[in-house]
Amino acid sequence: MSPDETTTRRASRALDAANFFLADVRDGLGPYLAIYLLTEQKWDEASIGVVMSLATIAGIVAQTPAGALVDTVRAKRMIMIAAAIVVTASSLALPLMSSFWPVAVSQSIANGAGVIFAPAIAAVSLGIVGARAFTARIGRNETFNHAGNAVGAVIAGAAAYALGPSAVFYLMAVTSAGSLISVLAIPERAIDHDAARGLSHQKQGAASEQGGQPSGLGILLTCRPLLIFAICVALFHLANAAMLPLVGQKLALQDKNLGTSLMSACIAAAQLVMVPMALLVGARADRWGHKRFFLAALLILPLRAVLYTLSDDKAWLVGVQLLDGVGAGIFGAIMPVIVADLMRGTGRFNVAQGAVITAQSIGAALSTAMAGLVVVHGGYSAAFLTLGGTAALAVVVCWLLLPETGGTEAAHPNATAAPAIPAE
Repeated sequence: MSPDETTTRRASRALDAANFFLADVRDGLGPYLAIYLLTEQKWDEASIGVVMSLATIAGIVAQTPAGALVDTVRAKRMIMIAAAIVVTASSLALPLMSSFWPVAVSQSIANGAGVIFAPAIAAVSLGIVGARAFTARIGRNETFNHAGNAVGAVIAGAAAYALGPSAVFYLMAVTSAGSLISVLAIPERAIDHDAARGLSHQKQGAASEQGGQPSGLGILLTCRPLLIFAICVALFHLANAAMLPLVGQKLALQDKNLGTSLMSACIAAAQLVMVPMALLVGARADRWGHKRFFLAALLILPLRAVLYTLSDDKAWLVGVQLLDGVGAGIFGAIMPVIVADLMRGTGRFNVAQGAVITAQSIGAALSTAMAGLVVVHGGYSAAFLTLGGTAALAVVVCWLLLPETGGTEAAHPNATAAPAIPAE
């Protein structure tokens, strides 16, 4: 029996809160890690880049299995809670460490656990609202996620100014507690676990005649648009992941005492822009086209990279960071929507999400290592231009090779008859 309206409303409010509090938990210390290691531990940029890349590699290894786990298990809330505890504990232990390998191991554990959040939140959302309302729900998820990041960044900046860079550890403890309470508040009975893995009602009926089995994992390799999309996502993050840490390092080198506060200003500025971008995707993506939104996110990156090279002024660097809000705001909202389009009816939505985020993680891992090495040998401007050139390649691949995936089942009434966009 479908959950009643009261249960659905309660689940929606709890999802809002979970996205808000998980914003500062899901990525661990994120860009603050680079500033902490640079200013407090006195590490060089290349070592910082290698540690961040090793942590991202741990996420790469865990990502696709995490998506498969979310597809399989019904205790989706419990795995999110377990992941939040592991990420928080690994991050809070960082001040007790100073040498390379303990820091690398702790951050690798945090990243390995943190990869569960994206597929789990998307799956729970799809299981509660269904395919027709999924785009709007993802837009709302991202709105609360960015709002949580913005509020957290403002608090972190003020606290770091008064107490030093270590203040971010206390903030993370508070937001972790809020995330645990919020996830537990999602009613279990509100989640349709078949819908949560991308099985439509028609597909469920067909599957029941075949022993209730979803499509084979081979769909990940035979769906050509999914492979192209994964390449575009990898290039997006190869270009994007290192930009904010590089800006943070430039700001910290100018003024150690203001480094963390200025980083918080960069994050808050971008997150505030991401909120309307996520709302726009949720409201208009089905009508205007999913590919157009993704292409717009890609086009922002080369422009942003060039602008970073024009001035080292603090206000300029923070201002340019507003563009990150446009690109990342669109990307975060449109990525799971496109994957859901491609995997509709297959029952492989979350493992496909995991595979695409694996590609994303590969790009991010290479980004920080590549940028750190370029900075050491060529300077910050050379690193930004290298990242911008990578983004331009992503634009070309998306423009020429990625088809429009379409909108909801309402826009494509026969979507359930064709489980996914086939290989060409």
